Amino acid sequence: MHIHILGICGTFMGGIAAIAKQAGHKVTGCDANVYPPMSTQLEEMGIALTQGFGAEQIELNPDVYVIGNVVTRGKPLMEEILNRGLPYISGPQWLAENVLQDKWVLAVAGTHGKTTTSSMLAWILEDAGLAPGFLIGGIPENFGVSARLPGKPALDPASVSPFFVIEADEYDTAFFDKRSKFVHYRPRTAILNNLEFDHADIFADLAAIETQFHHLVRTIPGNGRIVSNGREANLERVLERGCWTPVERFGADAGWQLGALHEDGGFDVLLNGETQGTVRWGLMGEHNRLNAVAAIAAARHAGVAVKDAIDALSRFANVKRRMEVKGVAGGVTVYDDFAHHPTAIATTLEGLRHKVGQARILAVLEPRSNTMKLGTMKDALPGSLALADQVFCSAAGLNWNPGEALEAMGAKAQTFTDFDALIDAIVAAARPGDHVLVMSNGGFGGIHQKLLDRLA
Repeated sequence: MHIHILGICGTFMGGIAAIAKQAGHKVTGCDANVYPPMSTQLEEMGIALTQGFGAEQIELNPDVYVIGNVVTRGKPLMEEILNRGLPYISGPQWLAENVLQDKWVLAVAGTHGKTTTSSMLAWILEDAGLAPGFLIGGIPENFGVSARLPGKPALDPASVSPFFVIEADEYDTAFFDKRSKFVHYRPRTAILNNLEFDHADIFADLAAIETQFHHLVRTIPGNGRIVSNGREANLERVLERGCWTPVERFGADAGWQLGALHEDGGFDVLLNGETQGTVRWGLMGEHNRLNAVAAIAAARHAGVAVKDAIDALSRFANVKRRMEVKGVAGGVTVYDDFAHHPTAIATTLEGLRHKVGQARILAVLEPRSNTMKLGTMKDALPGSLALADQVFCSAAGLNWNPGEALEAMGAKAQTFTDFDALIDAIVAAARPGDHVLVMSNGGFGGIHQKLLDRLA
């Protein structure tokens, strides 16, 4: 089958492309904006990309068009598909019908931490020899790809693994299906990591998001398992609306808990007050420790012993663009991180501060997500950036003034509409021993390498 994917360079749709290609389908695709790491991954798989959504792509004559949620009415190719009555389907529905139908789906939902937690969970299953399939909104370093089909389990190589780990996004499915993506997946095991207001472009308020999470809960069977963050009152409200599945909580006073934090960054894992073992790793921040405990709990439901899951995480290599060190130049370390929501910004800075102690942190922010572009959370920015010594914020493409939003930070914060001026200011401020933390959910003009080149 030939499938043509509209919006192929998004992390989710790029994963669909990888899985379809691996399944033997002919895959082509198009998108308006192409940047690594997804563009690199697609090119390495030999998938032909077309820039833009031109109607001439209709001449490719695929069997079906798979539509990403970046596609809106008015795109010439989409209009031509509709006018001709050609077959089309959303990415989540295609995945559900062609890949997930008979699988034990382990879904990771939440406002923050989905990519990292999904990567941890997939790695735990992989390390246990279960050869899971997965589709993750980033590239786990342990795998080098964002998506793959299930493989052959170590204990039964004549079969195919039933397990599939998926990052379960609450964003809408497509312009013609306004339900959250995750309602298509029908998981048996689900992690509910946290729940805050986000995606202001499609959700009116927090209650609207809670309703979508409740729709997800309604799809989980009675013989399934929900692993929920017991610290989150918003998730408790969701579960109180109706739940037909056993729930294990983590992070609260009962169930799965974080134990002692060791000087080397390791930490103990407790279940019902009993120490289960110690995770030894180099990841930063309490948020990652909570992600780990959630992944351990979910893996146990799939049959992985807790001690084996803990041991597997000692070999977990994190995810690209999650506190990823891009290089060191002139004694300055440059990091890349995907953080863009104020809570994620704050937790990322907290983790780095714990690692570097009193060393200076220069935070560089591109408010690029739809929610940030709308300015919905601009008032939370000063607080989220408080642990940085200096802040450099891009104002490009915004219809609100980040300078005004960050005014309370005084001379500690600067904003720039010109990209080159932004780089000049960062380079001028940086000195040996500093840590430059770049936060964006996009390519940010290749700023990381440009900074390293200038700092060198």
